[in-house]
Amino acid sequence: MRLLLAEDDKQLGESLQAALALEGYAVDWLTRGSEVLHATEVAAYDAVILDIGLPGLSGLEVLRALRQRGEGLPVMLLTARDTVADRVQGLDVGADDYLSKPFDVNELFARLRSILRRSAGVAGPSLVAGELEIFLHNHEVRFRGEALVLPAKEVALLEVLARNRGRFVTKTRLAESLYSWDDEVGSNTLEVYISHLRKQFGSDSIETLRGVGYRLVL
Repeated sequence: MRLLLAEDDKQLGESLQAALALEGYAVDWLTRGSEVLHATEVAAYDAVILDIGLPGLSGLEVLRALRQRGEGLPVMLLTARDTVADRVQGLDVGADDYLSKPFDVNELFARLRSILRRSAGVAGPSLVAGELEIFLHNHEVRFRGEALVLPAKEVALLEVLARNRGRFVTKTRLAESLYSWDDEVGSNTLEVYISHLRKQFGSDSIETLRGVGYRLVL
């Protein structure tokens, strides 16, 4: 899952980017509102964590612009403001959730998982695709009831395919979900991950449509 983090506080931004990366997310970190609007035009994100107090365009102005252009990706607002009026304004502009500073990072993780589940139409704590189950809070993978130990990137790839079960996902979309701008990616890395997953779940578990992408058929 690829996230866009917009936070102008250097210490907080660095710590959040590192913490989210340890949770298995690919994270692009920006510090200005105008950069957020540009980034969401050129890259695909699964969610945005957006500080209200950004320099230049505020987080609320950014959120309003995203919604006005029809961008429906989940957005969590971060803010030092904690009045009811502030929360109501943020939610009315189009935020999916609202977290006041200071906060515990585990609450951020839980709220993020919640808005990602809602955006995917998942009501429970796990993604289920046939005999495959992925638990979102700890990234545990079970197949036919047995727990599997998979590298973090393979779990992330499997999660994207499971969220789009039955639909082809382009190679570009898969790569964008797995890597941030700063990651070095080999030319055949995605194919290697797909090959490893097929060994786990069967050669027919992930279908390839040449020139289009992959889909999970478990």
